[in-house]
Amino acid sequence: MSETARCLILAGPTREYLDPVRYVSNASSGLQGIALAQEALGRGYEVELVLGPIEHEPPAGARVFNVVSTAEMLEAALERHPGCDFLISAAAVSVFRPAAFQPSKRKRGAGDLELKLEPTEDILAILGRQKTAKIHAGFALETDAHLDNARRKLETKNLDWIVVNDAEAIGREASDYHILSADGSTHALGLISKRELASSLLDHIETGGG
Repeated sequence: MSETARCLILAGPTREYLDPVRYVSNASSGLQGIALAQEALGRGYEVELVLGPIEHEPPAGARVFNVVSTAEMLEAALERHPGCDFLISAAAVSVFRPAAFQPSKRKRGAGDLELKLEPTEDILAILGRQKTAKIHAGFALETDAHLDNARRKLETKNLDWIVVNDAEAIGREASDYHILSADGSTHALGLISKRELASSLLDHIETGGG
């Protein structure tokens, strides 16, 4: 792959607001996406980073597009996807949002709250239908049947590569990873850091495997 290739990275969590101060989200730190952006920049790629709300600074050199909700992340990704050569989605989007937004803060004394949720946009599936000749890679954070669930996601989202690890890895410096390929192969990486994973994934993308 050319060193002038453009890499589009989706990273961080998304937030779906119930009222002006409360939201549905997850525990993603966004550090894996930052590690991917750092590694891609170090290899000479142009990097566009669509980034949900995190507490860490993105790397200098990346074009950063800050978003909050899943819908905003999808919109930003759709705008930049046509111009990229490969996509890596390390985002941990909220897959549900409140069905109704309450414009004022709900007080504790208001009694029980029954929260109705609806699914958010499936970013990887939507981008997968527009993939053409691009390379797409994603992540699967699982609690059980790790490889089976990751393989299913790889196929349904039209991915070339998917990284899978356990949900216990959230917030940890290192984790035990596997990379699955669309050709059916599985590559066990063992216990490595987020930056080491970023390097390994880009190696697979560049060489087509191995």
